[in-house]
Amino acid sequence: MSGDEVKDHTEETLHGVAIEGLKGKKNSHNLLRRYDSLDMESGMVSGHQLNGRKVLNWSVVLQLAFQSIGVVYGDLGTSPLYVLPGTFQNGVKHVDDILGVVSLILYTITLIPLINYVFIVLRATDRGDGGTFALYSLICRYAKVGLIPNQQAEDSNVSNFNLVLPGKDDRRQRRAEAFKSKLENSQFAKVSLLLAALLGTSLVIGDGIITPCISGELLILRLVVSCSIIMYINDKIMWISAAILVCLFMFQRLGTAVVGYTFAPIMCVWYILIGAIGFYNIVKFDPTVIKAINPWYILDYFRRNKKEAWISLGGTVLSITGSEALFAAVGHFTVRSVQICTCTIVYPTIVLCYFGQAAILHHHPEYVKDAFYKSIPGPLYWPMFVVAVLASIIASQALISGAFSVIQQSLALGCFPRVKVVHTSAKYEGQVFIPEINYLLMLACVGVTLGFKTTEKMGNAYGMAVVFVITLTSILLVLVMIIIWKSSLFFIISYVLIIGSVELVYLSAVMYKFDQGGYLPLAFSAILITIMYVWNNVYRRKYYYELKNKVSPQRLMEIAADTSLCRIPGLAMFYSELVHGVPPIFKQYVANVPALHSVIVFVSMKSLPISKVPSEERFIFRRVEPKELNIFRCVARYGYTDAHDMDGPLELVLVENLKEFIRGDYRSSQTIINGGESPEEGIESLAEYEDTIQVEKIEESMKGEIEIVEKAWQAGVVHLIGESEVVAAEGAGIGARVMIDYAYNFMKRNLRHYDKLYDHIPHKSLLKVGMTYEL
Repeated sequence: MSGDEVKDHTEETLHGVAIEGLKGKKNSHNLLRRYDSLDMESGMVSGHQLNGRKVLNWSVVLQLAFQSIGVVYGDLGTSPLYVLPGTFQNGVKHVDDILGVVSLILYTITLIPLINYVFIVLRATDRGDGGTFALYSLICRYAKVGLIPNQQAEDSNVSNFNLVLPGKDDRRQRRAEAFKSKLENSQFAKVSLLLAALLGTSLVIGDGIITPCISGELLILRLVVSCSIIMYINDKIMWISAAILVCLFMFQRLGTAVVGYTFAPIMCVWYILIGAIGFYNIVKFDPTVIKAINPWYILDYFRRNKKEAWISLGGTVLSITGSEALFAAVGHFTVRSVQICTCTIVYPTIVLCYFGQAAILHHHPEYVKDAFYKSIPGPLYWPMFVVAVLASIIASQALISGAFSVIQQSLALGCFPRVKVVHTSAKYEGQVFIPEINYLLMLACVGVTLGFKTTEKMGNAYGMAVVFVITLTSILLVLVMIIIWKSSLFFIISYVLIIGSVELVYLSAVMYKFDQGGYLPLAFSAILITIMYVWNNVYRRKYYYELKNKVSPQRLMEIAADTSLCRIPGLAMFYSELVHGVPPIFKQYVANVPALHSVIVFVSMKSLPISKVPSEERFIFRRVEPKELNIFRCVARYGYTDAHDMDGPLELVLVENLKEFIRGDYRSSQTIINGGESPEEGIESLAEYEDTIQVEKIEESMKGEIEIVEKAWQAGVVHLIGESEVVAAEGAGIGARVMIDYAYNFMKRNLRHYDKLYDHIPHKSLLKVGMTYEL
């Protein structure tokens, strides 16, 4: 078989695959009624409901729950290793202080991870994806608070887009509309919401740096104490911790499923052991420790210790480290799996562990500096020590997975520099790995481990990051309650007074230790938010520039009708992020290449503020008049967890959908002939018109246009991507010049190029068109 025959056979095979992929789906022309105008909005999408995720059976949910133990809960589950020593840094001064602190830990764990996150915050996932950016996306979906003017009327009719809850009374509806109107009319509110989302994302990433550091160092320090080899490795603790961290990050590339199945059995053993040992200590040493359920001991503790009790909250808050991972990393699993795991395994065993430590400390307060290991019965010490070593390593996993999730979300919405996102599982949606971020997190962790040589400072930094993320999440959640859920005023006020008050008290306590390591996560966040804001700001400026300088329909028709331009066989696909009009880069192409392909499609790759777009609703086509030009516009819509080639090779899927659009367009013409009936309803009526000249012409025109598209595709596809250089315009201020000419262009040169995002496009058919944008 010759090379050309092989190519033709391959193309026919792929063509068949693309067609088969469309079978069984609701064709796009049945979903959208379109008109022959470049600027006219498309029609309405049918309101059928589709989930952004597949409906999972219980066996899959339980498998995900098992995986989540090894990925999400490592941090929360290992908190008993360091909470009581961190709280009683100056020792126990009164025996009832132990009951006060344990009671405080009990209600903190109950209010924040259990009630707040598991039962309230997880209701606000964006089709299963969590994190601050998921909350921001939800708010952007219901209120026009996004800073990029790419809204389209038909986007709100995507099945996964509109989730308005029915059955709310008029008073709540009016309150939601009034609040939404204020947000939409305030530029300050729009910028503040974006900065809050960026800050929350950067804090989760920063938490993903600090968590492995403190876990690794605690592991090595315990190894030193237990094995009595201080003289030999004391000066090498940091280097050993760094080596362990490198191994942990190298393991990430195997994917969440492999990591979860590898770590989950270890964490299951860990939770069983800490729960059993806690119960044993309660029974053996002091069953009356259950008195700590009475919150009066908390008040008594603060009354007795005053300022010192308030300062000690910086240690107590470490009992909820990893709570933010429940939300940030939920996209790797499901809400139901996380809820099952938390309620049946994690929460009960952690509570038993803390009460068991309190029971033994009630008789031996001097053990407080080593409370966890002193509570282990002698025969179990070394087995438990080995499991604790492994659990400490695994504890780092939760925030690393969470960091990957939130970066994927912010990347799709133009708020993060381009990086490669690898979907590590075809079976479970949302499980991703980002090589560049993994590498940078590893370097940052090693740097912090070698630079911060005390676990006390790392603990302060840890607490600061945790409380800030939790507080930001609650602030955004209140907006979701008002605008989207339309919750009762009583519920919103109760949430703010109870959950908000607890978080603010903890926030004030961790701020007290700002200069003792607490500044570290905020320093990381300042760097990350600067990078993200610069990228997003220039991204928006570029969009506004293209919108202002777009090619008008009249100018486009003049270019296409220019007799000096020859039409050559083939299909040309111009890529752009502009969804309104034709990007100015097209004029640059025509000025340098005096030839146009027989079929031209302007493809706009658009990210919607939702996690997934159903495949049958992905493409919107519009025609550029007159029809003889064979020029189309296409908006390809993706959620922030969608891959561009997830439905198959983009060019094949797009061509098949284009042909479906042409058929639907001509069927609309037939509907007019049928007296307004749809093609399906007018089949008998259509038979009556089969012998009319008008119907025959319509059928011939449709077949002819589809044939033109097929011939163009067979002749070859050229993918044209704009390679725009951005510079500050004359008269721009010093801030804009620094941001555009130096900061943005430095990141652009050193990060992933635009064409790398289209790895599925054959490089031999890829053409870049250069143009300079003066912003």
